[in-house]
Amino acid sequence: MYNRSLPLAVALASLSLGAHAAESQQHGFVEDSKLSATARNFYINTDNRDGTANPSKQEEWGQGFILNFVSGYTEGTVGFGLDAIGLYGVRLDSGKGTAYNANSVGKGGTVFPSDSDGRAVDDFASMGVTGKVKISKTELRLGTLQPKLPVVQTNDGRLLPQTFEGGQVTSNDIENLTLVGGKLEHAKGRNSTNMDSLTIAGSNGNPVTARANQRSNAFYYGGGDYKITKDLTAQYYYGNLEDFYKQHFFGLLHNWALPVGSLKTDLRYFYSDSDGKNANQEGRIAGYRSSGFNNNGGEVDNRTWSAKFTYSLEGHALTAGYQRVNGTSDFPFLNQGDGSSSYLITDVQIGKFQRAGERTWLAGYAYDFATIGVPGLTTSVMYLKGDNIAAAGYDRSEWERDFTLGYVVPTGTLKGLGLAWRNASLRSDAASQRDQDENRLIVSYTYNFF
Repeated sequence: MYNRSLPLAVALASLSLGAHAAESQQHGFVEDSKLSATARNFYINTDNRDGTANPSKQEEWGQGFILNFVSGYTEGTVGFGLDAIGLYGVRLDSGKGTAYNANSVGKGGTVFPSDSDGRAVDDFASMGVTGKVKISKTELRLGTLQPKLPVVQTNDGRLLPQTFEGGQVTSNDIENLTLVGGKLEHAKGRNSTNMDSLTIAGSNGNPVTARANQRSNAFYYGGGDYKITKDLTAQYYYGNLEDFYKQHFFGLLHNWALPVGSLKTDLRYFYSDSDGKNANQEGRIAGYRSSGFNNNGGEVDNRTWSAKFTYSLEGHALTAGYQRVNGTSDFPFLNQGDGSSSYLITDVQIGKFQRAGERTWLAGYAYDFATIGVPGLTTSVMYLKGDNIAAAGYDRSEWERDFTLGYVVPTGTLKGLGLAWRNASLRSDAASQRDQDENRLIVSYTYNFF
C-alpha cells in the first residue's frame, strides 16, 4: 500500500483542488484548515546498572520540530482534503559511547538514527502526506497515519513521533457508535527516516547477528466504541498481523459520579493466537517467531486481562490496578524494535510488564496543583510490581517506579509552553533485562499559525 497510497492521496487532493478550486477558496478546504508548529527539546539519560550488554550508559539530547497541516474539506456531498506532517530533528549532544549499541546495528540510538560507524547523525528529517475523503460522518484516510487504538498504538515517547503508512476508514454515522477499520503496511520509527515492514518482539532482532528476522506488509484492524450510556462505553477491536498473530480485544470503560469524588473503571481483555507462518513449525524456524518461554519455538499463545480503577477528588487521583498475562508467549503487539507502544495498563516509562505468565499489581497517585491556585502544575507517581514471569529454573520478578513533574504556562506571552521531568527506576531479574535508572527532560511549545 505504501507505493500506492501516497500517489493516490496526492491524486485525491489534486482532484479536489481541480474540481472545486473556486469553492475551496471560499468554503471549508481553506476556512477549516489548521497549521501548527511544535518545538520539542528532549534530553534522556539512561543508566544501565548491571549486566554486560552494551551500552552501560545512554545519553542523548536533541531539538525536534513537528509541522502539522490539517485541511478542511471541499464542499459537496463528497468532501476532499489533504493533511501533511513534517518532522525534523537536530542533534545537540550524543556520542558513540552513549548512542551506539553493537547489538543493535542499523537500529539507531535512543533518539537519533545511527551512521555507518554507529554514531548519531547530525540531523534527520521526514515528511508524510495523507489524502482524505469524507461523506457525511464517514472519513477515508490514505497515507501517513498515527492510530491510537487498542490493537495499534503510535509511539510518541522521544524527540519525534512514530508514524505508519496505510489506509483507514472511520465512521460516526450511527449515533453513539464509532467504527474504525484499516490496513497498515509500513512503520517509520521515532528515531528513523525509513519506512519498514511490520513485525513483533521475537522477530525484530539485529538483522546482522540474529537468525532470520521476518516481517509482514499487512496489518488489518477494525472495531468500534459504543456508548451504552453517557458514562459507559463498550469496545471491541480486532487486529491481524499477517503470518504472525490474530488478536481480539474487549474493553469496558465506566465513569461513576459519587457523592464525594468520582470513580473510573477500565477493564481490558486481549485474546491473541498464531496466524499463518507463525502457526506452523516450518514458519517459526524461518523466523516468524514471538518472544516467550516454552512457546513451541516462538508460537503466539497469549491471553491478557487487566482492571484499573481511578478515584478522583478535587485535585487528587488515586489509581490501583492488576494485570495478568496468561499463555506461553509474551503479549504480542506491533514492535519493529526501534520504539513501540502497547495498549496495556502496564506500558510505562521503561517497562511494559508483558512477559508470559507475568502478574502485575500497580498503584499510583496524581495531583493537580490548580486546586490550590497553581494552574498548570501537575505531578504523579506510579509503582508496579510484576512476578511469576515464566523462565528456566524459577519464576522471575521485576518492579518499576515512575515519577513525573510537569508545568504548562497557563496564560501570558508564553501560554502553552510545557516543561516536564520524568524519572524512572526499573529493577528486574527477567532474562536479558538490565536494571535501569532513567531521566527525561522535555521542553515543548506549539504555535498555531491559523
